[in-house]
Amino acid sequence: MNEKVLKSLYDIKFAIEEIDSFFVGREMRFEEYANNVLLKRAVERVLEIIGEAMNRILKEDQEFYIENARRIVGLRNQIIHGYDTVSDENIWGIIMVHLPKLKGEVDRLIES
Repeated sequence: MNEKVLKSLYDIKFAIEEIDSFFVGREMRFEEYANNVLLKRAVERVLEIIGEAMNRILKEDQEFYIENARRIVGLRNQIIHGYDTVSDENIWGIIMVHLPKLKGEVDRLIES
């Protein structure tokens, strides 16, 4: 793996850790997330960063495999260009289900 891809993987890793840090010391509840505009916008911004980093990886190496890579880039595009179609429920599902899986995958790639 080249240096640019590795840097982007670290960007994704640190971005996921940043989202995790938003919930330190508080129970992760959908209702709290949905009613906190500042938290929602912060999470969406970090998801944009993750999507952009993934986009850079795919531009650098089109054969590089990360599960759901194209969907991650698609989410970035939706947040930026289709902001009015972003649902709290969708983002919450990404936080709870998909980010932990992505973090594990990125950690394994960095270690190899």
